Amino acid sequence: MNDLSPPQGGGCRNAPVLKERGQREVFCGLTGIIWLHRKMQDAFFLVVGSRTCAHLLQSAAGVMIFAEPRFGTAILEETDLAGMADAHKELDREVARLLARRPDIRQLFLVGSCPSEVIKIDLARAAERLTQIHAPHVRVLNYSGSGIETTFTQGEDACLASMVPVLKDTQARELMLVGALPDVVEDQMVSLLSAMGVDNIRLLPARRIDDTTAIGPNTVFALTQPFLGDTHAELVRRGARHIAAPFPLGEEGTTAWLAAIAQEFGVSKETFDTVTAAPRARARKAIAQASEALQGKSIFFFPDSQLEIPLARFLTRECGMTALEVGSPYIHDAVHGPDLDLLAAGPQISEGQDVDLQLDRARAARADLTVCGLGLANPLEAEGLTTKWAIELVFTPIHFYEQAGDLASLFARPIRRKAALRLEAAE
Repeated sequence: MNDLSPPQGGGCRNAPVLKERGQREVFCGLTGIIWLHRKMQDAFFLVVGSRTCAHLLQSAAGVMIFAEPRFGTAILEETDLAGMADAHKELDREVARLLARRPDIRQLFLVGSCPSEVIKIDLARAAERLTQIHAPHVRVLNYSGSGIETTFTQGEDACLASMVPVLKDTQARELMLVGALPDVVEDQMVSLLSAMGVDNIRLLPARRIDDTTAIGPNTVFALTQPFLGDTHAELVRRGARHIAAPFPLGEEGTTAWLAAIAQEFGVSKETFDTVTAAPRARARKAIAQASEALQGKSIFFFPDSQLEIPLARFLTRECGMTALEVGSPYIHDAVHGPDLDLLAAGPQISEGQDVDLQLDRARAARADLTVCGLGLANPLEAEGLTTKWAIELVFTPIHFYEQAGDLASLFARPIRRKAALRLEAAE
């Protein structure tokens, strides 16, 4: 249905992986709340943390003081940290006040942070207790957004994984699409599949808890985000089966992802080609225009979002770039394997991070473009390297055909900017 020729010389699935376990440079998992609270319209995210946690969310979300966001922070004071107050009793009181003021909340997430985990507040027990108090109107779940041992996209992974055990059972043959996407992108995705005749589609997360998502032995699921390893494990544990495919980034990745689902549901080649021909052509044209500045350029990925492997596949196969190192916080064979199959052998594949050692490799490589976190970008720019903020790739719509040109543009923009600055300096 989609002729994906393997790269000459083989892919990277079985390539040696450099595993590093040193100091890391990443945001914490609380960052995921910024896009999750916009996606789940009847959910609320209550962080049990410090004032630093509150400031992080406020600044990252850019929420105006008179806005009414669907997240907040139950701030741990000195008495909580010293064990002088009953944290569970105080949490119950704050939740009661919140739900009385916000009757629109149907799903409440208690989000753990570094401080709450250090002092061992049992939020799982709190969630069970609060569910009994506030059910059936409100379902209370918990997950960890701590940055002690995780990278920032794992906030979404932990959130969705916490939802899977409480999903209803079903025997129906259904497709579950897993991962938070902007509404406009999600609508495009569902529209393409519906046009092929694939129905009984469920979404995780759904926009509202009333849009009941169930799971059972006849459920098959496809991931839209490559950082959902724990959610993948929970879905398999519930009996669902994963449709493995490259991720829908770029024209090739989107076509391969759709083709895997189409094959699962017996969609004919004629129907598939009819539905995808026009958007594929638009995507190829947009990528060709946007990627002119990328042809022949090299790229180096620091581990940050777990998007690195499918992005490297897209940039090397569709934009003419050469990958020197592709670092990812975690590499999950069932999740990243199909993209690694298509990524031509050659780049160093690394998992985890020892930031000082990786900085040494990046300086030695001097790639045309270095993709890294905010904390590293400015220092590397000062050393003459051209950088791309990795976190922008999570906050920007980049999936599926209509966004393929925009995705290429995100990488072309810093290279064009550097060329313009050099030209200006020469004049």
